[in-house]
Amino acid sequence: MAGHSQFKNIMYRKGAQDKKRAKLFSKLAKEITVAAKQGLADPEYNPRLRAAIQAARAENMPKDNIERAIKKSSDQGGENYDEVRYEGFGPGGIGVIVETLTDNRNRTASSVRSIFTKHGGNLGETGSVSFMFSRLGRIEYAPDVASADDMLDAAIEAGADDCQSSEQAHELFCSPDTLHEVARTLEARFGEPRAASIVWKPQNLIPVDDEKAETIIKMLDALDDDDDVQQVYANFEMSDSVMEKMSA
Repeated sequence: MAGHSQFKNIMYRKGAQDKKRAKLFSKLAKEITVAAKQGLADPEYNPRLRAAIQAARAENMPKDNIERAIKKSSDQGGENYDEVRYEGFGPGGIGVIVETLTDNRNRTASSVRSIFTKHGGNLGETGSVSFMFSRLGRIEYAPDVASADDMLDAAIEAGADDCQSSEQAHELFCSPDTLHEVARTLEARFGEPRAASIVWKPQNLIPVDDEKAETIIKMLDALDDDDDVQQVYANFEMSDSVMEKMSA
């Protein structure tokens, strides 16, 4: 993931290769359905649904797919998904948070535990890792939308707590409770953001050597490939050489 922001390195997610696109769309559709089912089916009045739709658009998910996912939320007898968070430790003692949407808790727990174990990690109790992360609202804009100074000024005016600009993106952070309001304010000035969601942001990063970094990436890959896993976060920092291998 060379060239991505530091936060992108830890909020790991593989690119949308053609062979992964169907799986990616399935996960995005699941989040849209759950968001619509838990609130109103109108994104104007449902911040979570709005964020889910924005994430789908960012991945070029067809409009028909998005509309079907919303409609599915009102279907009688449809699947019901539980939101389950797993916390654990990976190689080098890094912290890992795994967010899932599942219709079978036993299956998901077994799969996640197996992936951790296979890659030299282990699951922990709830709260064993999350204290090392901050729960924040995150808004992302393309770098050409505004200069770093203009985006910082806009972030302050909108009520964001932090703004980090790089050649790849403008990343703005705020409290989860104000995400919708901050995103709306920024949208009025810059248009729809590339992404807007609530995330786990590491408070500090743990440096790992190249060997451990490659094992960690394999573990994150395996977690990301699991159909029940929606997002994976980890608090590690890898060398430029490993990042270059990943982008090759």
